[in-house]
Amino acid sequence: MTPTSSGVDERRSLVEEGDWYAVDHPSAVGRVRRAASTSARQLGLSEDRAAEIGLVVSELATNQERHAGSGAILVRVRRTGDHATLEVLAVDSGPGMRDISAAMRDGVSTGGTLGIGLGTLPRLATSWDAWTAPGQGTVIAATFAAPGGANGLAQATGVVRAMTGQDVSGDAFAVRHDDGVPSLMVADGLGHGPLAAAASGAAVRAFLDAPAGTPVALLQRVHGALSGTRGAAVAISQVSGGVLRHAGLGNISGTIHGDRQRGLVSHPGIAGVPGRPLRETTYPVDRGDVVVLHSDGLTNRWSLGDYPGLATRSPLVVSGVLLRDNAVRRDDSSVAVLPVAWSDR
Repeated sequence: MTPTSSGVDERRSLVEEGDWYAVDHPSAVGRVRRAASTSARQLGLSEDRAAEIGLVVSELATNQERHAGSGAILVRVRRTGDHATLEVLAVDSGPGMRDISAAMRDGVSTGGTLGIGLGTLPRLATSWDAWTAPGQGTVIAATFAAPGGANGLAQATGVVRAMTGQDVSGDAFAVRHDDGVPSLMVADGLGHGPLAAAASGAAVRAFLDAPAGTPVALLQRVHGALSGTRGAAVAISQVSGGVLRHAGLGNISGTIHGDRQRGLVSHPGIAGVPGRPLRETTYPVDRGDVVVLHSDGLTNRWSLGDYPGLATRSPLVVSGVLLRDNAVRRDDSSVAVLPVAWSDR
């Protein structure tokens, strides 16, 4: 659903897991370029637009291979109602940049490429955002909207990556808005592989299809929907009027980052398995605070304070940085970010 004629914001956003492409050899540049162009055509974009998207992705990959040594690029689709947007996330742990705005000037080449450097990004992307720092690598996000698609990077979102050796992830996230109130869910299906993915997928469907309600009411719907699956850890956060409401069941970590860092309470249990009554907690939040939810596929030994300026960046960029530095390869990983009144660039 999308905003109605009366102006009521009732969006439901489903983000496909997408595909990660390792960029560790010059040949990888063509592979990820072709993948992005193919995805664009599958969304109904024109051949010319698909070629433009391929050019941007080629420049991002070339920049990683030549200047960072290696990196990874995620290509995926975000669907909001009947609209679709292609999203690209480029992540590396290279030397970083002192002045990313200079690199984004049109005509500044990444080094002899056929394109015209990262200046293609602000010129050809529907929206973009980035974070970089000397010695801390670079993460760049870009969206390419189909006609009528959602354009910006402002809304809550996250990133998912399957554990090494698995084709699908047992982690998932989803976002919904009800009369302007955003709610974010992260689910971690028990175990790994297709059965874990089936559990987290059922959690996403139940969360998006449920009537508007508090996090504990939404969690109750998810809890019931997972009774025929192997179950999942699930957490739901919702921000409205300076208050964060949160309901968690199982091992999903949650924190509020602002003037200080505060942990969110998640109660023992498994969604889909009968247990204790579900409960909800509330926390005061301020404009500019950032709420982060993640599965146990990420370590807890991190702080946004370790990344100068990152808390002001878009949720997709924040998610990309945290996944890059804190995910473990022996488990599915997911991290999602809910900003408190973050405004698009």
